[in-house]
Amino acid sequence: MFKQIMEAVHKSQMEISELRSECHELRQANASLERQVREGLQNGSRLGTPGFNTPAPSSPQLRAKSPFLTPTSIPTLAVPPSIYVPSPLSDNSLTQFPFGIREIPGFWVVIPAGGAGTRLWPLSRENHPKFLLDLTLKGRSLIQATWDRLLPLTSATRTVIVAGPAHVKGITEQLPDLLPHNLFCEPSAKDSMAAIGLAAAILAVRDPNAIIGSFAADHMISGDDAFLAAVAEAVEVAKKDYLVTIGIAPSHPSTGFGYVRLGEKLGMSDAPNARLVSSFKEKPDARTAAAYIKTGNYRWNAGMFVTKAAFLMQLLKEYKPELHEGLEKIALAWDDERTRQNVLNEVWPGLEKIAIDNAVAEPAALDRRVAVVPATFGWDDVGDFSSLADLLPAESNQPRILGDSGLVVTEQAAGGIVVPGSGRLVSLLGVDDLVIVDMPDTLLVTTRARSQEVKRLVKKCRDAGWKQLL
Repeated sequence: MFKQIMEAVHKSQMEISELRSECHELRQANASLERQVREGLQNGSRLGTPGFNTPAPSSPQLRAKSPFLTPTSIPTLAVPPSIYVPSPLSDNSLTQFPFGIREIPGFWVVIPAGGAGTRLWPLSRENHPKFLLDLTLKGRSLIQATWDRLLPLTSATRTVIVAGPAHVKGITEQLPDLLPHNLFCEPSAKDSMAAIGLAAAILAVRDPNAIIGSFAADHMISGDDAFLAAVAEAVEVAKKDYLVTIGIAPSHPSTGFGYVRLGEKLGMSDAPNARLVSSFKEKPDARTAAAYIKTGNYRWNAGMFVTKAAFLMQLLKEYKPELHEGLEKIALAWDDERTRQNVLNEVWPGLEKIAIDNAVAEPAALDRRVAVVPATFGWDDVGDFSSLADLLPAESNQPRILGDSGLVVTEQAAGGIVVPGSGRLVSLLGVDDLVIVDMPDTLLVTTRARSQEVKRLVKKCRDAGWKQLL
């Protein structure tokens, strides 16, 4: 029995070693691709995938003193005005492409801005969620960075945001170039299908030939060149009546993301990387995630979708006819302010609450109508404090600090993340991998390993009568 156990342990160690080797090779491949892109930019050469020039963002470059970029009732972090934390992610500043054309004609950007980001509480609150926060202290919130990143593919006139009533004011303050009629306010949260479907239905009325791309407001991306090229390739595939997602090359066997299994190549000359989606996989356990990566046939599902607005509505009509009917009714009344609210009050409460993956992507994949463009840019949904810590710079064997490093004193404390937001001194002795978020009205202490469970703590706080702090 002991011999069998030792053989199993040895086999597991060998598999782990192989996975580490494969991840290392993947990182090297990504670095090589980024180097080729940079060399191409310097030499002015043309690459095989369309790309575009990124103009300097016209929105004001705010220099934030804290992650809270707009006046709010939430207590601000105690951060000195001079602080500047370099970000390992894209700066979303001037990005030069070796191509003359910048915009994709007929391409509309849809940015769903929903959710409270409860796993980042108490930094993220219901009325001021993570997409309104500057999580790298670079002066741009996540939604501003998303706007900046996508602007070269479209324009302000073809960029829409779907958000709830509580976030409209913050969004309009942070994005002064957003046109009022392109801010779609959903009365209540109904998950991603209703939000994206609402935008698709309205845009299909305004522009029957519209191709839309849906990109979450609260994700971080590195490598804007590779990102824009992948989106441009996805648009080419979408023109052929596909629902297209962008699959992220996994850097590790994550249990926090869903996966896309790659199918056969589509063989499109203007989209050489595109493949059919074989299937979508829910968030796996650690062993399954490791097995996915080992095959090389899986990509992270980042929830990015590109398709014709009319085609998405067609899929919705086939797979969720009642939801389609409701959204169509709302869309026909949307641009008439006199009837819009009455129709919303009548229809919206009865709409099904369901994610776009479950509503149309998964069943359409079985019918070979979903494609994927594998991509190599860095991506993270900043889903908890552990992932946020990975995105912040730190000295060796020290915790990451989001805020004024002068307010944090450590002795033999490695890893973890500290948010010194109250102005008080935070001192750590002999503790590793802690998450400490010290706000003026709330203190959170947990471990990186359990940071995904902060959402449960938020529920307990709500049940205990602390709703005003959520």
